[in-house]
Amino acid sequence: MAKTVMITLKKSPIGCLPKQRATLKALGLTKVNKTVEKENNEFIQGMIKVVGHLIKVEEK
Repeated sequence: MAKTVMITLKKSPIGCLPKQRATLKALGLTKVNKTVEKENNEFIQGMIKVVGHLIKVEEK
């Protein structure tokens, strides 16, 4: 089974760039404190890098 990561939105995307807002929407993070579980692959790692200042990531 592939490793997964738990991603939680910790800061509001108000005032962020449109690219960052789109990345959060693609991750499924629409509200503050919402948590999603995603497979840990290179695509998700790239998305995490773009919005790293807004989220909290935990390995599972």
